[in-house]
Amino acid sequence: MDVRLTHIGGPTALIEVGGWRLLTDPTFDPPGRSYRFGWGTGSRKLTGPTIASADLGPIDAVLLSHDHHDDNLDPTGRALLPSAGTVITTVPGGKRLAGEARGLEPWASTRLADPARPSIEVTATPCRHGPPLSRPIVGDVIGFALEWDGQEHGVLWISGDTVLYDGVRQVADRLRVGTALLHLGGVRFPISGPLRYTMTAKEAVELCRLVQPHTVIPIHYEGWSHFREGREAIERELANAPEDVREQIRWLPIGEATDVAV
Repeated sequence: MDVRLTHIGGPTALIEVGGWRLLTDPTFDPPGRSYRFGWGTGSRKLTGPTIASADLGPIDAVLLSHDHHDDNLDPTGRALLPSAGTVITTVPGGKRLAGEARGLEPWASTRLADPARPSIEVTATPCRHGPPLSRPIVGDVIGFALEWDGQEHGVLWISGDTVLYDGVRQVADRLRVGTALLHLGGVRFPISGPLRYTMTAKEAVELCRLVQPHTVIPIHYEGWSHFREGREAIERELANAPEDVREQIRWLPIGEATDVAV
């Protein structure tokens, strides 16, 4: 069964499969505003969404990697959460959002079920949004593995905001990944110098060699001032990657619905 993916911008993607419409990390504010992430960190939004939140149509579930950074959930994105059927996020995020939010620990699962549509098993995957020992500062983050009957190549995996570390490497041991949406960008902040808060292209190459997905789709590498590796820098690194990794990479045209075989 093919999946229709629309990269709306930043970490925000619309996933359409089997009658379900799922949205990742809603960010729909216009460009130009600066945001503070805490502990002296922040960013300026450089580009707006390619689809306005008012034009999305109904959303059955929001897959929210974390609720406490505006580049993953901005005010306009937060305003649409009550209209979504379900919100799946971290355990602390679920408590903060209350309502219908389901909080998951890493490797816990929940099911999206409807008699008229195929069920989707949603499993939280580990993330560490920064260097070792940074979790008390940066907070909890999760990725998502989506599984349903009829997947040819394996699960659809959204990495979430994370560096490459042993928790993410567990994905290679525990999941067969068909399509991976990898949050990249190599985020750095002046206050913390060379420390990274999301994956670099070099880390992504190592991860792809471990996980061996059928298709890799980079997201969350553009549109904000705190990204240190945009598409051009990522492509330079990929040019030196092994051929099997280069063949996995697929860039989605931002704002256009694209069918991907899963």
